[in-house]
Amino acid sequence: MSSTYKGFRFPGEVISHCVWLYHRFTLSLREIELLMAERGIEVTFETIRTWCARFGPEYARQLRRRQPQSGGHCQVVEIA
Repeated sequence: MSSTYKGFRFPGEVISHCVWLYHRFTLSLREIELLMAERGIEVTFETIRTWCARFGPEYARQLRRRQPQSGGHCQVVEIA
């Protein structure tokens, strides 16, 4: 993980958490900025936007892979 975020000011855990929040929940970039500020991490929404543009597609792919696949068959049993 550290090689992915090498050269960035913030640790990889902070970057990945911000990107995860953006793609997993319906939060705005400013809301994520506020959440991080509550944790004592000062990062601007523009920085988060840059991270989401750069690392977001891979996170989105991973999240889609974890969702249950549609098209599965289920059987409905009627109980009398």
